[in-house]
Amino acid sequence: MRTEIPEATLATDRGQRANAILRSCVHCGMCNATCPTYQVRGDELDGPRGRIYLIKGLLESGEANAVARTHLDRCLTCRACETTCPSGVRYGELAEIGREVLEEQRPSRGLLRLLLLGIVPNPRLLAPLVALARPFRRLLPPRLRRLLTPPPRHRSLLRRGRVLLMQGCVQRVVTPEVNAHLARLLEARDMAPFVSEAEQCCGGLALHSGRTTAARSLMRRNVGQLAADDVDVVISTATGCGVTLKDYGRVLGDDAAMRFAAKVRDVSEVLADFDFAKNPVDGREVETVAWHPPCTLQHGQRLTGLVEKILTGAGYRLVSVADRHLCCGSAGSYSLLQPGMASELKERKARALTRHGPDVIATANIGCQTHLADAVGVPVVHWVELLQ
Repeated sequence: MRTEIPEATLATDRGQRANAILRSCVHCGMCNATCPTYQVRGDELDGPRGRIYLIKGLLESGEANAVARTHLDRCLTCRACETTCPSGVRYGELAEIGREVLEEQRPSRGLLRLLLLGIVPNPRLLAPLVALARPFRRLLPPRLRRLLTPPPRHRSLLRRGRVLLMQGCVQRVVTPEVNAHLARLLEARDMAPFVSEAEQCCGGLALHSGRTTAARSLMRRNVGQLAADDVDVVISTATGCGVTLKDYGRVLGDDAAMRFAAKVRDVSEVLADFDFAKNPVDGREVETVAWHPPCTLQHGQRLTGLVEKILTGAGYRLVSVADRHLCCGSAGSYSLLQPGMASELKERKARALTRHGPDVIATANIGCQTHLADAVGVPVVHWVELLQ
Protein backbone atom coordinates (compact mmCIF):
# COMPACT_ATOMS: atom_id res chain seq x y z
CA MET A 1 0.00 0.00 0.00
CA ARG A 2 1.34 3.42 -0.95
CA THR A 3 1.39 5.98 1.87
CA GLU A 4 1.86 9.74 2.07
CA ILE A 5 2.38 10.23 5.78
CA PRO A 6 3.87 13.65 6.73
CA GLU A 7 7.58 13.74 7.57
CA ALA A 8 6.85 14.99 11.08
CA THR A 9 4.78 11.87 11.78
CA LEU A 10 7.33 9.58 10.13
CA ALA A 11 9.98 11.04 12.44
CA THR A 12 8.24 9.33 15.39
CA ASP A 13 8.52 5.66 16.34
CA ARG A 14 4.75 5.37 16.10
CA GLY A 15 4.67 6.88 12.62
CA GLN A 16 7.46 4.64 11.35
CA ARG A 17 5.80 1.51 12.70
CA ALA A 18 2.39 2.45 11.29
CA ASN A 19 3.93 3.23 7.91
CA ALA A 20 5.67 -0.16 7.80
CA ILE A 21 2.44 -2.00 8.66
CA LEU A 22 0.40 -0.04 6.11
CA ARG A 23 2.94 -0.72 3.36
CA SER A 24 2.74 -4.47 4.05
CA CYS A 25 -0.97 -4.50 3.07
CA VAL A 26 -1.62 -5.54 -0.55
CA HIS A 27 -5.39 -4.71 -0.62
CA CYS A 28 -6.37 -8.35 -1.27
CA GLY A 29 -9.39 -8.30 1.05
CA MET A 30 -8.97 -11.88 2.27
CA CYS A 31 -9.21 -10.48 5.79
CA ASN A 32 -12.87 -9.55 5.25
CA ALA A 33 -13.76 -13.22 4.81
CA THR A 34 -12.96 -13.94 8.47
CA CYS A 35 -13.98 -10.60 10.01
CA PRO A 36 -17.07 -11.04 12.24
CA THR A 37 -18.27 -7.44 11.93
CA TYR A 38 -17.92 -7.46 8.14
CA GLN A 39 -19.95 -10.68 7.97
CA VAL A 40 -22.74 -9.10 10.02
CA ARG A 41 -22.85 -5.66 8.37
CA GLY A 42 -21.36 -6.22 4.90
CA ASP A 43 -19.82 -2.74 5.06
CA GLU A 44 -16.27 -2.35 3.75
CA LEU A 45 -15.52 0.10 6.56
CA ASP A 46 -16.52 -2.55 9.10
CA GLY A 47 -13.86 -4.92 7.79
CA PRO A 48 -10.07 -4.84 8.31
CA ARG A 49 -9.26 -3.50 4.85
CA GLY A 50 -11.62 -0.57 5.27
CA ARG A 51 -10.35 0.18 8.74
CA ILE A 52 -6.78 0.11 7.47
CA TYR A 53 -7.72 2.80 4.94
CA LEU A 54 -9.34 4.84 7.72
CA ILE A 55 -6.18 4.65 9.85
CA LYS A 56 -4.10 5.55 6.82
CA GLY A 57 -6.29 8.63 6.36
CA LEU A 58 -5.89 9.60 10.01
CA LEU A 59 -2.11 9.49 9.76
CA GLU A 60 -1.88 11.23 6.39
CA SER A 61 -4.28 14.05 7.21
CA GLY A 62 -3.37 14.39 10.88
CA GLU A 63 -7.05 14.92 11.61
CA ALA A 64 -9.32 12.55 13.52
CA ASN A 65 -12.92 12.21 12.38
CA ALA A 66 -16.17 10.70 13.56
CA VAL A 67 -16.27 8.10 10.77
CA ALA A 68 -12.95 6.61 11.83
CA ARG A 69 -14.06 6.61 15.48
CA THR A 70 -17.32 4.80 14.65
CA HIS A 71 -15.76 2.01 12.63
CA LEU A 72 -12.72 1.49 14.85
CA ASP A 73 -15.02 1.33 17.88
CA ARG A 74 -16.95 -1.44 16.11
CA CYS A 75 -13.76 -3.48 15.67
CA LEU A 76 -13.57 -6.41 18.12
CA THR A 77 -9.75 -6.61 17.85
CA CYS A 78 -10.28 -10.36 17.55
CA ARG A 79 -7.32 -10.49 15.11
CA ALA A 80 -8.88 -13.24 13.01
CA CYS A 81 -7.72 -11.13 10.07
CA GLU A 82 -4.11 -11.62 11.15
CA THR A 83 -4.29 -15.41 10.95
CA THR A 84 -5.92 -15.07 7.51
CA CYS A 85 -3.70 -12.40 5.96
CA PRO A 86 -1.19 -13.84 3.44
CA SER A 87 1.04 -10.77 3.85
CA GLY A 88 1.29 -10.94 7.64
CA VAL A 89 -0.19 -7.48 8.23
CA ARG A 90 -0.06 -6.64 11.95
CA TYR A 91 -3.57 -5.28 12.06
CA GLY A 92 -3.95 -5.43 15.85
CA GLU A 93 -0.91 -3.22 16.35
CA LEU A 94 -2.11 -0.81 13.67
CA ALA A 95 -5.53 -0.61 15.35
CA GLU A 96 -3.80 0.33 18.62
CA ILE A 97 -2.05 3.20 16.83
CA GLY A 98 -5.27 4.35 15.18
CA ARG A 99 -7.14 4.36 18.47
CA GLU A 100 -4.30 6.18 20.18
CA VAL A 101 -4.45 8.95 17.55
CA LEU A 102 -8.23 9.17 17.92
CA GLU A 103 -8.01 9.33 21.70
CA GLU A 104 -5.43 12.12 21.53
CA GLN A 105 -7.48 14.24 19.13
CA ARG A 106 -11.09 13.21 19.84
CA PRO A 107 -11.15 11.76 23.37
CA SER A 108 -14.14 9.53 24.10
CA ARG A 109 -16.53 11.14 26.57
CA GLY A 110 -19.05 8.33 27.02
CA LEU A 111 -19.88 7.79 30.68
CA LEU A 112 -19.96 3.99 30.39
CA ARG A 113 -16.52 3.89 28.76
CA LEU A 114 -15.08 6.17 31.46
CA LEU A 115 -16.61 4.03 34.22
CA LEU A 116 -15.23 0.83 32.69
CA LEU A 117 -11.74 2.30 32.41
CA GLY A 118 -11.89 3.60 35.96
CA ILE A 119 -13.43 0.63 37.76
CA VAL A 120 -12.71 -2.65 35.93
CA PRO A 121 -8.88 -2.46 36.12
CA ASN A 122 -9.13 -1.88 39.89
CA PRO A 123 -10.41 -4.98 41.74
CA ARG A 124 -10.43 -3.04 45.02
CA LEU A 125 -13.21 -0.91 43.53
CA LEU A 126 -14.82 -3.61 41.40
CA ALA A 127 -15.20 -6.23 44.14
CA PRO A 128 -17.26 -4.12 46.62
CA LEU A 129 -19.43 -2.74 43.81
CA VAL A 130 -20.18 -6.26 42.58
CA ALA A 131 -20.95 -7.35 46.15
CA LEU A 132 -23.39 -4.44 46.58
CA ALA A 133 -25.14 -5.27 43.30
CA ARG A 134 -25.52 -9.02 43.92
CA PRO A 135 -28.81 -8.79 45.90
CA PHE A 136 -30.37 -7.06 42.89
CA ARG A 137 -28.98 -9.31 40.17
CA ARG A 138 -32.38 -10.70 39.14
CA LEU A 139 -33.53 -7.17 38.29
CA LEU A 140 -30.66 -6.64 35.84
CA PRO A 141 -30.39 -7.64 32.16
CA PRO A 142 -29.33 -11.29 31.65
CA ARG A 143 -25.95 -10.25 30.19
CA LEU A 144 -25.03 -8.69 33.56
CA ARG A 145 -26.39 -11.40 35.87
CA ARG A 146 -23.54 -13.88 35.34
CA LEU A 147 -21.05 -11.23 36.45
CA LEU A 148 -22.87 -11.02 39.77
CA THR A 149 -23.16 -14.73 40.57
CA PRO A 150 -21.52 -15.30 43.98
CA PRO A 151 -18.30 -17.29 43.52
CA PRO A 152 -17.66 -20.40 45.62
CA ARG A 153 -15.41 -20.02 48.65
CA HIS A 154 -11.76 -20.81 47.99
CA ARG A 155 -8.56 -20.73 49.95
CA SER A 156 -5.96 -18.03 49.53
CA LEU A 157 -2.93 -18.64 47.33
CA LEU A 158 -0.85 -15.81 48.81
CA ARG A 159 2.44 -17.51 49.54
CA ARG A 160 5.87 -17.75 48.01
CA GLY A 161 6.66 -20.04 45.14
CA ARG A 162 8.08 -20.26 41.66
CA VAL A 163 4.90 -20.35 39.54
CA LEU A 164 3.08 -17.02 39.53
CA LEU A 165 -0.64 -17.22 38.72
CA MET A 166 -2.03 -13.99 37.27
CA GLN A 167 -5.45 -13.31 38.79
CA GLY A 168 -6.84 -10.83 36.27
CA CYS A 169 -9.15 -7.96 37.20
CA VAL A 170 -12.60 -9.37 36.48
CA GLN A 171 -11.68 -13.03 36.92
CA ARG A 172 -10.45 -12.60 40.50
CA VAL A 173 -13.82 -11.04 41.40
CA VAL A 174 -16.25 -13.15 39.31
CA THR A 175 -14.60 -16.59 38.91
CA PRO A 176 -11.74 -16.88 41.43
CA GLU A 177 -12.46 -20.61 41.59
CA VAL A 178 -10.65 -21.07 38.27
CA ASN A 179 -7.21 -20.24 39.67
CA ALA A 180 -8.01 -22.04 42.94
CA HIS A 181 -8.77 -25.22 40.97
CA LEU A 182 -5.66 -24.76 38.83
CA ALA A 183 -3.54 -24.40 41.96
CA ARG A 184 -4.74 -27.79 43.18
CA LEU A 185 -3.92 -29.34 39.81
CA LEU A 186 -0.40 -27.86 39.85
CA GLU A 187 0.31 -28.78 43.45
CA ALA A 188 -0.71 -32.38 42.73
CA ARG A 189 2.01 -32.33 40.06
CA ASP A 190 4.76 -30.98 42.36
CA MET A 191 4.53 -27.35 41.28
CA ALA A 192 4.34 -24.38 43.68
CA PRO A 193 1.79 -21.82 42.46
CA PHE A 194 1.10 -18.50 44.15
CA VAL A 195 -0.50 -15.12 43.46
CA SER A 196 0.84 -11.66 44.20
CA GLU A 197 -0.94 -8.79 45.94
CA ALA A 198 1.22 -6.45 43.85
CA GLU A 199 -0.45 -7.51 40.58
CA GLN A 200 -1.96 -4.62 38.61
CA CYS A 201 -4.32 -4.72 35.62
CA CYS A 202 -2.44 -6.09 32.61
CA GLY A 203 -3.19 -2.86 30.73
CA GLY A 204 -5.22 -4.46 27.97
CA LEU A 205 -8.40 -2.44 28.51
CA ALA A 206 -6.56 0.88 28.35
CA LEU A 207 -4.39 -0.24 25.43
CA HIS A 208 -7.38 -1.22 23.29
CA SER A 209 -9.13 2.05 24.16
CA GLY A 210 -6.31 4.16 22.75
CA ARG A 211 -5.02 5.16 26.18
CA THR A 212 -1.50 3.94 25.57
CA THR A 213 0.17 6.07 28.25
CA ALA A 214 -2.10 4.63 30.96
CA ALA A 215 -1.55 1.11 29.61
CA ARG A 216 2.22 1.47 29.69
CA SER A 217 2.10 2.78 33.25
CA LEU A 218 0.23 -0.34 34.40
CA MET A 219 2.60 -2.57 32.45
CA ARG A 220 5.70 -0.97 33.94
CA ARG A 221 4.32 -1.42 37.43
CA ASN A 222 3.69 -5.11 36.79
CA VAL A 223 7.17 -5.62 35.35
CA GLY A 224 8.76 -3.79 38.29
CA GLN A 225 6.79 -5.60 40.98
CA LEU A 226 6.27 -9.07 39.53
CA ALA A 227 9.44 -9.78 37.57
CA ALA A 228 11.23 -11.45 40.48
CA ASP A 229 14.22 -13.65 39.74
CA ASP A 230 12.69 -16.58 41.67
CA VAL A 231 9.66 -16.79 39.36
CA ASP A 232 10.21 -19.34 36.63
CA VAL A 233 6.81 -19.16 34.94
CA VAL A 234 3.97 -16.64 34.85
CA ILE A 235 0.68 -18.39 34.09
CA SER A 236 -2.44 -16.71 32.77
CA THR A 237 -5.77 -18.53 32.77
CA ALA A 238 -7.55 -15.57 31.13
CA THR A 239 -6.41 -15.50 27.53
CA GLY A 240 -7.38 -11.84 27.17
CA CYS A 241 -4.83 -10.97 29.85
CA GLY A 242 -2.31 -13.49 28.56
CA VAL A 243 -2.10 -12.05 25.06
CA THR A 244 -1.38 -8.60 26.55
CA LEU A 245 1.18 -9.90 29.05
CA LYS A 246 3.05 -11.68 26.26
CA ASP A 247 3.14 -8.38 24.36
CA TYR A 248 4.87 -6.35 27.09
CA GLY A 249 8.20 -6.51 25.30
CA ARG A 250 6.78 -4.96 22.12
CA VAL A 251 4.72 -2.29 23.87
CA LEU A 252 7.37 -1.21 26.39
CA GLY A 253 10.45 -2.05 24.33
CA ASP A 254 12.92 -2.57 27.19
CA ASP A 255 14.90 -5.58 28.36
CA ALA A 256 13.05 -6.00 31.67
CA ALA A 257 9.68 -6.12 29.88
CA MET A 258 11.02 -8.62 27.35
CA ARG A 259 12.36 -10.89 30.11
CA PHE A 260 9.02 -10.76 31.91
CA ALA A 261 7.03 -11.45 28.74
CA ALA A 262 9.28 -14.41 27.95
CA LYS A 263 8.14 -16.07 31.20
CA VAL A 264 4.42 -15.73 30.43
CA ARG A 265 2.59 -18.91 29.44
CA ASP A 266 -1.02 -19.66 28.75
CA VAL A 267 -2.15 -22.36 31.13
CA SER A 268 -2.56 -24.80 28.20
CA GLU A 269 1.16 -24.53 27.47
CA VAL A 270 1.96 -25.58 31.04
CA LEU A 271 -0.59 -28.40 31.36
CA ALA A 272 0.07 -29.96 27.96
CA ASP A 273 2.75 -32.32 29.36
CA PHE A 274 0.56 -33.80 32.11
CA ASP A 275 -2.19 -36.42 32.21
CA PHE A 276 -5.61 -35.72 33.72
CA ALA A 277 -8.90 -37.41 34.52
CA LYS A 278 -12.40 -36.03 34.05
CA ASN A 279 -13.84 -33.74 36.72
CA PRO A 280 -17.63 -33.52 37.34
CA VAL A 281 -19.41 -30.20 36.76
CA ASP A 282 -21.99 -29.25 39.39
CA GLY A 283 -21.82 -32.82 40.65
CA ARG A 284 -22.68 -34.34 37.26
CA GLU A 285 -20.49 -36.41 34.99
CA VAL A 286 -19.61 -34.80 31.66
CA GLU A 287 -19.10 -36.73 28.44
CA THR A 288 -19.36 -34.24 25.56
CA VAL A 289 -17.79 -30.79 25.40
CA ALA A 290 -18.18 -27.94 22.92
CA TRP A 291 -14.86 -26.09 22.90
CA HIS A 292 -14.90 -22.35 22.23
CA PRO A 293 -11.34 -21.07 21.69
CA PRO A 294 -11.22 -17.33 22.50
CA CYS A 295 -9.85 -15.05 19.81
CA THR A 296 -7.08 -14.04 22.19
CA LEU A 297 -5.93 -17.67 22.28
CA GLN A 298 -6.27 -18.78 18.66
CA HIS A 299 -5.52 -15.49 16.87
CA GLY A 300 -3.68 -13.41 19.47
CA GLN A 301 -1.41 -16.09 20.96
CA ARG A 302 -1.63 -18.41 17.95
CA LEU A 303 -2.18 -21.43 20.22
CA THR A 304 -4.39 -24.09 18.67
CA GLY A 305 -4.83 -27.77 19.41
CA LEU A 306 -3.37 -27.80 22.94
CA VAL A 307 -6.63 -27.58 24.88
CA GLU A 308 -8.29 -30.05 22.56
CA LYS A 309 -5.46 -32.54 23.14
CA ILE A 310 -5.66 -32.15 26.92
CA LEU A 311 -9.44 -32.56 27.06
CA THR A 312 -9.56 -35.60 24.77
CA GLY A 313 -6.68 -37.10 26.72
CA ALA A 314 -8.76 -36.76 29.88
CA GLY A 315 -11.56 -38.75 28.20
CA TYR A 316 -13.93 -36.09 26.88
CA ARG A 317 -15.51 -36.19 23.44
CA LEU A 318 -15.35 -32.84 21.68
CA VAL A 319 -18.35 -32.10 19.49
CA SER A 320 -17.98 -30.37 16.14
CA VAL A 321 -18.42 -26.57 16.26
CA ALA A 322 -18.85 -24.58 13.04
CA ASP A 323 -16.91 -21.36 12.46
CA ARG A 324 -14.70 -21.76 15.51
CA HIS A 325 -12.48 -18.99 14.19
CA LEU A 326 -15.21 -16.35 14.65
CA CYS A 327 -15.53 -14.12 17.71
CA CYS A 328 -18.39 -14.60 20.19
CA GLY A 329 -18.79 -10.82 20.57
CA SER A 330 -17.42 -10.44 24.09
CA ALA A 331 -14.05 -8.80 23.33
CA GLY A 332 -13.45 -7.26 26.74
CA SER A 333 -15.62 -4.17 27.17
CA TYR A 334 -17.01 -4.49 23.62
CA SER A 335 -20.17 -6.32 24.71
CA LEU A 336 -21.10 -3.33 26.89
CA LEU A 337 -20.03 -0.58 24.50
CA GLN A 338 -21.40 -2.21 21.32
CA PRO A 339 -24.33 -4.29 22.63
CA GLY A 340 -26.15 -4.66 19.31
CA MET A 341 -23.24 -6.16 17.40
CA ALA A 342 -22.15 -8.18 20.43
CA SER A 343 -25.61 -9.73 20.81
CA GLU A 344 -25.78 -10.71 17.15
CA LEU A 345 -22.38 -12.39 17.31
CA LYS A 346 -23.29 -14.09 20.60
CA GLU A 347 -26.47 -15.60 19.15
CA ARG A 348 -24.57 -16.91 16.12
CA LYS A 349 -21.90 -18.42 18.36
CA ALA A 350 -24.49 -19.91 20.73
CA ARG A 351 -26.22 -21.71 17.85
CA ALA A 352 -22.92 -23.15 16.65
CA LEU A 353 -21.86 -24.29 20.13
CA THR A 354 -25.16 -25.98 21.05
CA ARG A 355 -25.98 -27.56 17.69
CA HIS A 356 -24.83 -31.05 18.74
CA GLY A 357 -26.15 -30.91 22.31
CA PRO A 358 -22.96 -30.88 24.41
CA ASP A 359 -23.07 -31.47 28.17
CA VAL A 360 -20.98 -28.32 28.74
CA ILE A 361 -19.32 -25.51 26.82
CA ALA A 362 -15.69 -24.88 27.69
CA THR A 363 -13.73 -21.74 27.01
CA ALA A 364 -10.56 -20.04 28.25
CA ASN A 365 -11.44 -16.43 28.96
CA ILE A 366 -13.65 -14.83 31.60
CA GLY A 367 -15.19 -12.46 29.04
CA CYS A 368 -16.33 -15.27 26.72
CA GLN A 369 -17.54 -17.33 29.68
CA THR A 370 -19.82 -14.65 31.13
CA HIS A 371 -20.91 -13.39 27.71
CA LEU A 372 -22.13 -16.80 26.52
CA ALA A 373 -23.65 -17.96 29.81
CA ASP A 374 -27.08 -16.39 29.28
CA ALA A 375 -27.36 -17.50 25.64
CA VAL A 376 -27.02 -21.26 26.06
CA GLY A 377 -28.87 -23.83 28.12
CA VAL A 378 -25.83 -25.70 29.39
CA PRO A 379 -23.03 -24.75 31.82
CA VAL A 380 -20.22 -22.59 30.44
CA VAL A 381 -16.97 -23.30 32.29
CA HIS A 382 -13.29 -22.58 32.07
CA TRP A 383 -11.74 -25.68 30.57
CA VAL A 384 -9.31 -26.28 33.47
CA GLU A 385 -12.32 -26.94 35.70
CA LEU A 386 -12.98 -30.10 33.65
CA LEU A 387 -9.71 -31.65 34.84
CA GLN A 388 -8.61 -33.49 37.95
